[in-house]
Amino acid sequence: MLRPKKKITKREIKEDELLMAYARVSAFYYGHKKYVSYAITGLIAVIIGIVIIINNRRANNDKAAVELAKVVTLYEAAANNPKAYQQAIDGQPERGVMGLKTIVDNYGSTESGQLARFYLANAYFNLGRYEEALKNYENFSGGNKLLEASALAGMGACLEAKGEFDKAASSYEKAAGTVSNTINTPEYLNSAARCYGRAGAKEKAIALLKRLKQDYPTSTYAREVDRYISEFST
Repeated sequence: MLRPKKKITKREIKEDELLMAYARVSAFYYGHKKYVSYAITGLIAVIIGIVIIINNRRANNDKAAVELAKVVTLYEAAANNPKAYQQAIDGQPERGVMGLKTIVDNYGSTESGQLARFYLANAYFNLGRYEEALKNYENFSGGNKLLEASALAGMGACLEAKGEFDKAASSYEKAAGTVSNTINTPEYLNSAARCYGRAGAKEKAIALLKRLKQDYPTSTYAREVDRYISEFST
């Protein structure tokens, strides 16, 4: 007499599927053991490489911070002696002071290196070397919004000095859109309006001046808004 077939439970089906999956994985591994080992080794190498890069970057950032602290005194001295900006750029190797340019060249990918780039751009601007200043403002990539806006404004100042008023106005306007405070934003809006006016884009200039007056009525720049609007309206 034939015995009735045993009914297979869902649990047994799942266990069977797991066994088959394990068998397939095992077969693949042993069939491609050499290549799997290479892949794992490669992954480990990548992870180790990333850790080394991160550690090196931290170490380089610390080195850049130390060097920047030394040269900042030369940069600050330029407030009373503009020629000192060149000293800040070059440094004083005989005294162990690395210049801003060298810090940027060696550690430009670090946070402190980028801060050195910002100082370097300012130094070039104050020496009237607008192309070099513009290049460094453009390449600045700090994570601080205030510095980012200042770099955009620096680009605007360089372009304005070169007579490229439309581009200068655009950079100033971007700077005004990057930060929102009662000190910097009114200045950036005023500079953007001034440059748009000089570029012949008087409607844009008037729109920014009206925004300046409405959003920052107590700023020193708001006091002259009506006069500038009158000038641009004629």
